[in-house]
Amino acid sequence: MRLARLMKVFVTRRIPPEGPNLRVISTLSVGVDHLALDEVKKRGIRVGYTPDVLTDATAELAVSLLLTTCRRLPEAIEEVKNGGWTSWKPLWMCGYGLTQSTVGIVGLGRIGQAIARRLKPFGVQKFLYTGRQPKPQEAAEFQAEFVSASQLTAESDFIVVACSLTPETKGLCNRDFFQKMKKTAVFVNISRGDVVNQNDLYQALASGQIAAAGLDVTTPEP
Repeated sequence: MRLARLMKVFVTRRIPPEGPNLRVISTLSVGVDHLALDEVKKRGIRVGYTPDVLTDATAELAVSLLLTTCRRLPEAIEEVKNGGWTSWKPLWMCGYGLTQSTVGIVGLGRIGQAIARRLKPFGVQKFLYTGRQPKPQEAAEFQAEFVSASQLTAESDFIVVACSLTPETKGLCNRDFFQKMKKTAVFVNISRGDVVNQNDLYQALASGQIAAAGLDVTTPEP
C-alpha cells in the first residue's frame, strides 16, 4: 500500500523529464558518456546506471572477436562458401596465434581485467596495459606491466581497447597510434566507437599497416 501511494504521488505530480524538477536519471547502460555530466553535477541530479552487468558478456565478446579476427575465420568461411577451399595448402588462412604473444589492453578496468583473465590460459607471454594511472593490485593477477600508450602500441601483438569514452580518450586510436603498431598486429575495440578515428583505421587496414581489426562498436551505430 505504501508503494502504491508513492507511485500515485509520482504520477499525480507528473515530474517532467527535464527542467528544474528533475532529480534522478536512470540509464540501462554501463557507460554514462551519453549524459551531459557537467550539467548533471551542476544541478545535483542523481544518476543510476548498471555497472558490471555486462562485464562477462563483453569480455567474452572481446575474446571471440580477437580469435575470430586473428585466425581469419570470416575469410575462411567465405572461401568455403564460394569454392575457394581447394587443394591442401599448409599455411593457408593460418592467421596469428596467442601463444607466446604480447597482449596490450587499453584500460584495465573491470572489463579489461575480465578479458586478460580469459586470455591468460591461451599461453599469452606478456600483458601490457595503459590508462590514467597504474593499477598494481589489479595487474598483479596477470603480471601485467603498466606502460605508455606508445610502448603498448609498439610492442603488442594484439591490442584490445576497453577504456571509457572521455574527452581524453576520444580519437585516441588515430593515425599515429596505428603507425606505431606492428604490421602483424590485430586491433580489437569493444569500448566506444568514438575512441577510434575510423578513417585512420581504414587507412591502416587498406595500406597493410596493421593485420586486422575486430570491432564491436562503430560511429555511428545503426
